[in-house]
Amino acid sequence: MIFASKKLTLPEPAQALPGRDTAMLFTNKHVVTGHPLDLPSLEPLQQAYFGMGCFWGVERKFWQQAGVYSTAVGYSGGYTPNPTYEEVCSGLTGHNEVVKVIFDPLIIPYAALLRLFWSSHNPTQGMQQGNDIGTQYRSGIYTENVEQLGAALASKLQYQQQLTLAGFKAITTEIMPMTVFYYAEDYHQQYLAKEPMGYCGLRGVGVLYEGA
Repeated sequence: MIFASKKLTLPEPAQALPGRDTAMLFTNKHVVTGHPLDLPSLEPLQQAYFGMGCFWGVERKFWQQAGVYSTAVGYSGGYTPNPTYEEVCSGLTGHNEVVKVIFDPLIIPYAALLRLFWSSHNPTQGMQQGNDIGTQYRSGIYTENVEQLGAALASKLQYQQQLTLAGFKAITTEIMPMTVFYYAEDYHQQYLAKEPMGYCGLRGVGVLYEGA
């Protein structure tokens, strides 16, 4: 992606860019599903957040799944309020490129989203995903509640066992409660639906997650 950062360490909070009070403007309609990206009430839907590298391909991976109501791309896991894409790519906000997934748990349970997460990227690369290098490309799961947190941590242990047997290194995925999700600029939302030939570096390691 353009403006790719080579920064491999997260800033301290005092080093982070100041950001701004104004939230990013975005069109609250998914160009593929036609559903809102932001809902005033989720019931009976739920939401989950994942970082797997460049968020363009990650968002497409999730919106293609039956039971996924809507998706959006944004920034989480850092310090700078309402960051821009260029600021995130500088490595000075602490944020990760993250996809928000709104889903129907009766059709696609959270466990199925975790299976897709682990199987679709390389969670052992630290501040990198394939050729994309920088702190905003790190692997991450950002949870909504204690149930999601427990399931995510258990799935990490399960997949680590599989990866170790296959000769891979330790998982570097950060797993933490979601704090704030900042929507990315409008042109990033459903980017690969707007630009079907656009860049997508999403790749798994060939080890399918076998957890429940």
